[in-house]
Amino acid sequence: MRRVRAVAPPQELDEEQLLRRVARGDRVAFEELYRRTSPWLAVRLRRRCADEQMVAEVMQETYLAVWRAAGSFTGSLEGGSAVGWLWTIAARRLVDAFRRRAHHAEPPPAAAPHPVAPAAEDEALRATVGGDVGDALGRLAPELRDVLRAMVLDGLSVRETAVVLGLPEGTVKTRARRARIAMREALA
Repeated sequence: MRRVRAVAPPQELDEEQLLRRVARGDRVAFEELYRRTSPWLAVRLRRRCADEQMVAEVMQETYLAVWRAAGSFTGSLEGGSAVGWLWTIAARRLVDAFRRRAHHAEPPPAAAPHPVAPAAEDEALRATVGGDVGDALGRLAPELRDVLRAMVLDGLSVRETAVVLGLPEGTVKTRARRARIAMREALA
């Protein structure tokens, strides 16, 4: 007598199991993975890019890459997670999109810097952190604040931060060190 192995519905699987099914061509698992991960992925991309069209293109490219390369996901064997793998793909696609845009864009000849209102994310960060720490964060140079936000608030590694911000890893490390020193001095 043959034993029939029950197959769990995609809604009961975690993201890593869904990716393994996607690697086998399971469209239902792919749809469930997209349903679960696309909202937070879009939010994270919008934190780094205000252009909705670019975010939509990056989302499409990301999920196309996931469909094509799900078999290359090594998962917990390498200490990674499915959502971390997905974010790495999206971050790389975003960096590529920025590079394409920069390659094709010509700055206007007399472009004068306009005063920019603080980003909503910076305002929320100050409100959340508040007090002396919030003030110190507000006084950090934007490039230091971006690195600090990516590594501390988003929980990205040096490598992931480098990919997202389009910087060499050494630059990320230097800026993180400078940000920590500046914060320590401001709070002393």
